[in-house]
Amino acid sequence: MERLELAKNLRLYAHASSGVGSLPLEELKRRGIAVTNGSGLMPCISEQVLGYLLIFVRDLREGMRRQKRREWRHYQPGELTGSTVTVVGLGSIGTQLLKRLEPFGVERLGVRHTPEKGGSADEVFGYDEIHEPFSRSDYIVLSCPLTDKTRRLVGRPELQTLSNDAVLVNVARGPVVDTDELVNALRRNVIGGAALDVTDPEPLPAEHPLWEFDNVLLTPHNAGSSPGLLDRVAALLAENVAQADERGEFTGLKNQVVEP
Repeated sequence: MERLELAKNLRLYAHASSGVGSLPLEELKRRGIAVTNGSGLMPCISEQVLGYLLIFVRDLREGMRRQKRREWRHYQPGELTGSTVTVVGLGSIGTQLLKRLEPFGVERLGVRHTPEKGGSADEVFGYDEIHEPFSRSDYIVLSCPLTDKTRRLVGRPELQTLSNDAVLVNVARGPVVDTDELVNALRRNVIGGAALDVTDPEPLPAEHPLWEFDNVLLTPHNAGSSPGLLDRVAALLAENVAQADERGEFTGLKNQVVEP
């Protein structure tokens, strides 16, 4: 809010992230400031998810362990082809991921707040039907926004629905997953593993048990980071400023989430 007080002439704020939950949206609107987000500007997130999936299915962690030991000994990895991936949240990130998954020959299931909108998944379910796709999935990818509906969306019942070799991937927000229940599930081998770019709490304390698991891959909330992001944000901002200048108003802009 201090910085906002200093920005007396601010008319448009371009947020780099897709999520805008950290912004004082009501105050920005009250001050007549238009807001846009970074929806669709971060293909790197879906690329990172593909990396997570391939690390687990090809067991590249074991390969790296053997390399470290200078041990040339065969082991048997799996393959992504023929598996089932459920993507929870079919916004720009989920949609980009589904597109990138198509060439891998996987069954693609989707979960969204309004399943009647459909999507590019083979089947689309609502949040109240989540146990159906979870029961069929080898991989669950969370890419949904954090709302009252999605807070702790994945808890004990949902984790128990998964097969004991399923992998949970979270690039959404940490509180979408009940962390205590995830730790319990990992300790009891209820699921096969997890790849977490976001956690609850965040940053993850050094003494937290999630650091201890060999089958947990942790990255520090950097799935959306790439050298090209700021260039894309700047290009979008320039496009929107030109449009606002032409129209004489900051409305109907690309990726607009708040109109003044």
